[in-house]
Amino acid sequence: MSTRRRVVVTGLGAVTSIGSSVSEFWKNLLAGVCGIRPLSLFDASTYRTQTAAEATEIPDGFLSPAEKRRMSRADRMGLAAAAEALSQAGLEASREDPTRVGVILGGGTSGLIDSELVYEAWLQGRRGRPSRVLNHLPDAITDRVAQRFGLEGLKSTITTACSSAANAMGYAYDAIVGGLADVMVTGGSDVLARLTYGGFNSLRSVDPDPCRPFDRERRGLSIGEAAGILVFEEEDRARRRGAPILGEFLGYGVTSDAFHMTAPDPSGSAGARTIRAALEAARRNLSDVDYVNAHGTATPQNDSAETAAIKMALGSRAREIPVSSIKSMIGHCLCASGAIEAIATVMTVREGCVPPTIHYEHPDPACDLDYVPNDSRDVPVSLALSNSFAFGGNSSVVVIARYG
Repeated sequence: MSTRRRVVVTGLGAVTSIGSSVSEFWKNLLAGVCGIRPLSLFDASTYRTQTAAEATEIPDGFLSPAEKRRMSRADRMGLAAAAEALSQAGLEASREDPTRVGVILGGGTSGLIDSELVYEAWLQGRRGRPSRVLNHLPDAITDRVAQRFGLEGLKSTITTACSSAANAMGYAYDAIVGGLADVMVTGGSDVLARLTYGGFNSLRSVDPDPCRPFDRERRGLSIGEAAGILVFEEEDRARRRGAPILGEFLGYGVTSDAFHMTAPDPSGSAGARTIRAALEAARRNLSDVDYVNAHGTATPQNDSAETAAIKMALGSRAREIPVSSIKSMIGHCLCASGAIEAIATVMTVREGCVPPTIHYEHPDPACDLDYVPNDSRDVPVSLALSNSFAFGGNSSVVVIARYG
């Protein structure tokens, strides 16, 4: 019987509101630092909320001024994260067969804020060329990464709302397991924009204060932005070249609840099916789960439905394992959320420390699990789940384990 190719993580890169590198991001996560602050990218004074988890520094010094002018904010953040991840993995296209290294990223609004600025200038009679929006398409970041680093393997952009990056990682895993690639650069990059910010405000699904996942007094989410990039590699290849192996990607599950365009199925049944599908794909049991990195958006409907899903899927184990939402610190990073949360999950299994859910003060009878309130916790974690439950009922769960 043939042995399935194993997929390991050999590089991580992150740009977030609480750190422009993985080490800074992880340190601040464990310290419970909140990156949700007054928004400065555009005027939000007419909205219900004026806060967001905005990235304050993009380490794009390796790009020329001309390159920066052509690129969107999402491109620059994604390239910075990719550069960090590839550097940690020790990968250079000049030393590889570039046709065996691919790129699959989650994308959505991507360069929308840059397009908004172009149109604003044009409509006001100021300098601005509408044709520049062609540089800001949702798939531009995938093309930028492939071009910048000379990666000639399979390439695709996945858009499934807030599970985009999680699905991108799943398909990148499939590419390696199926022998279509040896290395995949995966994850996602998504940034703040007026349209998405205004849309969530119109839905009244945002909290004027920093969000409070699973808290009884929660009033909605906080919008954020981030780029999270992971390098996936076939295990034997990574071992042969002495790459740092940070964790193992064991598998993923994807389902649809076919319930509503914006509201989750309150029963949690779809999320439970996704968790079970992910564990089945990973060839692991419910008893193996040590931690859940929750989707945890802090909307009343999502948090209760996700809690129900975890209990339905894991049974009595659900009350024994820590569950936390890092969105309490970095906000909801939309199409990049699955990637940045997967990076936090890799670090959790690697370091044996669970990040907290901050702003948690009032227990909710409908949310009755161990949400690691306010302070990080040292816990040995061998296997963890990272949930991404998106608009449209697009549910994805990835399984990440400690290597070895």
